[in-house]
Amino acid sequence: MGFARSTFLRFAALVFLLQIVGAALLLATVHQLTADQIGDEAEAHAEQLRDQLLGSYRQGGFAALGAAVAARTQPGRAPGAAVLLVDRGGRPVAGNIAEWPPSLPSSSAAATIDLFRIGHDESEQIYLVATPLAGGGRLLTGHVVESELRFAVILEEAMVSAFAVAVALAAFAAWSSTRLIHGRLAATVGTARAVTAGNLDHRVPVDGGDDAFDALGATINAMLDRIAALMAELKIATDGLAHDLRSPLTRLRSTLERALDASEGEEAKGAVARAIDEGDRLLTMLDTALRISRAEAGIGRESFVDTDLSAMVEDMVEVYGPLAEDNGFAIVADAPAGIRGHVHRELLGQALANLIDNAMKYGAGRIVVAARRTRDGAVVSVGDDGPGIAENQRPEALRRFGRLDAARSKAGAGLGLALASAVARLHDGALELHDNGPGLRVELHLGPGISA
Repeated sequence: MGFARSTFLRFAALVFLLQIVGAALLLATVHQLTADQIGDEAEAHAEQLRDQLLGSYRQGGFAALGAAVAARTQPGRAPGAAVLLVDRGGRPVAGNIAEWPPSLPSSSAAATIDLFRIGHDESEQIYLVATPLAGGGRLLTGHVVESELRFAVILEEAMVSAFAVAVALAAFAAWSSTRLIHGRLAATVGTARAVTAGNLDHRVPVDGGDDAFDALGATINAMLDRIAALMAELKIATDGLAHDLRSPLTRLRSTLERALDASEGEEAKGAVARAIDEGDRLLTMLDTALRISRAEAGIGRESFVDTDLSAMVEDMVEVYGPLAEDNGFAIVADAPAGIRGHVHRELLGQALANLIDNAMKYGAGRIVVAARRTRDGAVVSVGDDGPGIAENQRPEALRRFGRLDAARSKAGAGLGLALASAVARLHDGALELHDNGPGLRVELHLGPGISA
């Protein structure tokens, strides 16, 4: 069904149909003109012969007409003529046709009939014109059109062959025209795919043809130049923001640490310690928010490296194993060996860390960190046996700074799933939430070309 809706298919069908219709109209016109010409010439010969014989009739009557018909049908004279004169009783008087054709009963009619002429062994197609006479007789004049009709048949056969050639040429024209357009658009599609993959330096080639394709390419290139400039500005702005905000927060933490050392009362020390924790939390939120913004903008693809995803999952489980055990969880890995990918190792690791941290905060039972191949790439996931997230609440859980009611009593900024979602999109994939039966399973689908 998708192929039937293809623009290329519709364009090819349009070109093919126009070629076929044009060829059919041309051939039909030639056929009709040929048939009309044959009929007009035969009619003109028959009427000319009739008019000549009627001139003798007007001058000398029926007898003179009979003599003129006999003279006209002598061997060697007017080889293509067909003439018959009958009296009022229908008996032949003179001519080279034996009797009046039964298929031409009218005394004033015209038709093309297959007849034998006297002295000829084969029947012939003859165009005949009947003319009534004043004395009750009738005159039949005609012109043999056998050769002309044979030529028309040959012409029709040639037209059938020409139409078959026209069909083949129309199919070739449709194919070549669509290939030409596809070739011109393939460069644009290739550029779009390269940019999607993170190569912002790729541009649509322009050959200077000053046509619609060049105009499209130039416009896309200008758009990409603008996007590249904005991306560079965003990178500078985010890096500057991170630096500008991180420095005063770091100084604030140092000041609080000195205040903690100088504090004497337990209550004062507790307050300062809580302030330090909040400062650390703020630094973490800032760093995570900047990571999300940079990932959503596609910044970081240049840092992709070939990574053993199976080993990465095993490492994450080993690092978080003691902490999970201290919190009453069992954490296991489920990743067959040999799953590799071209990924941003640091961001993917941060995303998995956030998901494991969320599972220990809001889940229960066993935490499974998994990786598997898919037809389009790879999937890494974290699942737990906790209460999970209701389907109608999942969009809110994925929103940046989005926190469900059950999570508001625990520390966090609501950025863990948002970061994981941004990392998945950076890898041309998506983040999906699934029921784990019981619990929640968060899957990071890494797009085409990721797994190896």
